[in-house]
Amino acid sequence: MRTVPFSRRHFLGGITALGAGLACPAWLLAAAQPLSQDPAEFQAITREAWIYAYPMLMHYQTMQKQALNPSASEYVGGFGRFRHYSDLFTPKNRDIVTPNNDTPYSWAWLDLRAEPWVLSVPAVDAQRYYVHQLVDMYTQNFAYVGVLSTGREAGDYLIAGPGWQGQAPAGIKQVLRSETEIAMILGRTGLNHADDLPAVRALQQQYRLRALHDYTGSAAPAPAAAVNWLPWEIQNGLGAGFITHLNQLLTLCPVVESERALRDRFSRIGIVPGQPFDVAALNPQQRQALIAGIQQAQAELKAASEKLPRPISMFGDRQALANDYLKRAMGAALGIYGNSIDEAVYTGSRLDQRGEPLVAGRQYRLHFRADQLPPASQFWSLTLYDLPDRQLVDNPINRYCLSSRDALKRDADGGLTLLLQREAPADQSNWLPTPAKGPFFLALRLYGPSEAAKTGQWQMPAVEAA
Repeated sequence: MRTVPFSRRHFLGGITALGAGLACPAWLLAAAQPLSQDPAEFQAITREAWIYAYPMLMHYQTMQKQALNPSASEYVGGFGRFRHYSDLFTPKNRDIVTPNNDTPYSWAWLDLRAEPWVLSVPAVDAQRYYVHQLVDMYTQNFAYVGVLSTGREAGDYLIAGPGWQGQAPAGIKQVLRSETEIAMILGRTGLNHADDLPAVRALQQQYRLRALHDYTGSAAPAPAAAVNWLPWEIQNGLGAGFITHLNQLLTLCPVVESERALRDRFSRIGIVPGQPFDVAALNPQQRQALIAGIQQAQAELKAASEKLPRPISMFGDRQALANDYLKRAMGAALGIYGNSIDEAVYTGSRLDQRGEPLVAGRQYRLHFRADQLPPASQFWSLTLYDLPDRQLVDNPINRYCLSSRDALKRDADGGLTLLLQREAPADQSNWLPTPAKGPFFLALRLYGPSEAAKTGQWQMPAVEAA
């Protein structure tokens, strides 16, 4: 369950509301080093730093709800434990956007400062898909454990922080290294059909997390120092308070060599790990430059997100993203915690073949030629969502997606035609009901995508209006 995936509506609306968050809060502490006196430089660095920080801030918002706030409905129980979600979503579930019923989620957060943790997974049969996506505080997917990456056998995997220098104990299949001291696990377990939920729940209960000392039966290390986590409020957190939040988060993110010059540049406006920051202590020119840089960054991200609805290259590890911070920010804005391209490809459409929006009251079809079927080694699914809310659509047969695991009927030539309309066709096998009113869009997910899908050589065909 993605608890903070900003939909475009939420993101773009939030940018508009952030003006109020640019006021200077009085509780911020004083910065302790001289800052740039050049307003142009101050604004340019602020713009660059805000785009860099945006995914980390959205990630922190998720962590606040899931790991730090026991009163939140999203709370998973703190660090070092799984919370499993295994109920199917319906249009009544509106706490997240673009939900799917293909892969029920399992969430966990790990504090790696004192010692590593061990993730244990069971063996699965050839029909079962599962994956555990490991995410660092930059929102980079630094490792995977699952059928496509590590196979279908049972195994124990050690997840270590950047400073760990120990030796992996016997029985560990692989050491997975996070660049940051806090890591998140987002597990997905493939649901083969609606009656498969008991098997999914049973498998989720076999995912196991143990601190390294529990795994080896040794004495526990000294606990890491408690963190006085800053409270989160989105307007301030994405506004003038973003530097204060970033400075705290960077204490858990040791600098990597490829970012050393960038971090040095950031220090010119007070971005230093653990450093307090006081907006009120800035001179008028610096304050104006700070606000202008934030607004410039927000506008840049908004414009880029409108041009690129959801490209397949926004998610991955540091090597895949190549320190492209705008790309990383777009991934966080349009669908935080998307899978890396080797695991899944996301595509879809909100337009028909003529470039007109998909709307209620019309009949559409999505036709795949026999040589154009979605190329996925595990499975594919097509889900319909309303706009602008990006939620599942109520319909008389409670069908919210079609997938390769359904009993779909092929065309005479081996192709596949999916029917998208409100009225029930004579044969409902390939029917995906559309809304009673308003616009909608389609999301096509390919799990285990082919090289053609990953490179863009294969593309979803246009939605045809009747």
